Amino acid sequence: MSNSPQTYARFNLWQRIEHGLLLLSFTTLAVTGLPQKFADTGWGTAMIGGFGGIEITRVIHRSAAILLMVGAIYHLIIVAYRILVQHVRFTMLPGWQDVKDGFQAMGHNLGLVKQPPPMGRYTFGEKAEYWAVVWGTVIMIITGFMLWNPIATTWFLPGEFVPAAKAAHGAEAVLAVLSILTWHLYNVHLKHFNKSMFTGRISRHEMAEEHPLELADMEAGRVSPLPAPATLQQRRRLFLPIAAVVTLALLAGLYVFVTFERTAISTVPRQNTEIYVPATPTP
Repeated sequence: MSNSPQTYARFNLWQRIEHGLLLLSFTTLAVTGLPQKFADTGWGTAMIGGFGGIEITRVIHRSAAILLMVGAIYHLIIVAYRILVQHVRFTMLPGWQDVKDGFQAMGHNLGLVKQPPPMGRYTFGEKAEYWAVVWGTVIMIITGFMLWNPIATTWFLPGEFVPAAKAAHGAEAVLAVLSILTWHLYNVHLKHFNKSMFTGRISRHEMAEEHPLELADMEAGRVSPLPAPATLQQRRRLFLPIAAVVTLALLAGLYVFVTFERTAISTVPRQNTEIYVPATPTP
């Protein structure tokens, strides 16, 4: 808890930076990807032209995809550090209580239940949104690889998988954008403007409304403290070398992702062909 009793720490600086990178990469992917999916429409053609043409649009789109994958690697390592070194509970794991909270919230919204469900660190909606991002990122990376490297894909899979990947990639993109514009926009910006991802702090009123169980634990002193510095140091000595190897392996995989394709255009040199033109016109 901060010096002011009316605000509580919610997200640290690195979590907010990670969210900013996700926001940047996702937005860039959306505004450059959807015009390619709907390139036969007027607005799609206009947006591609505004970016400078289809080739530049693809370069921007793929650069944002690289940023998204770098962010995914960073998130994986940070989550492993918090669980294995700091022994922080993985509060994003869904459980049966989240299912009951969802039904109770639905009944409350319909006027059938008097009280909304009391929830802890993360609500059932926040957990659903988090795992939707995880699932969507996995789908987009797999299908994106197949679209980025179509010839290499057909070394291992039938050619029909490439148009199937295109359909899945575009459908998941539309689903993700609609989810952000409806669920996330309403719950975070319209229902009440939650500034905690930008400021790192949340007011007591918002805590009491959205996370009453966590607020009760914090005010009762039931929050588990971090391990002793000596214990953290010992765990870090074991974790950091393994994390470094895993990170390098994942970055190497990302490099392979980007450079894997070897197409006829890039491997066959341009041929200078001479066209025979008769000296006299052919009757």
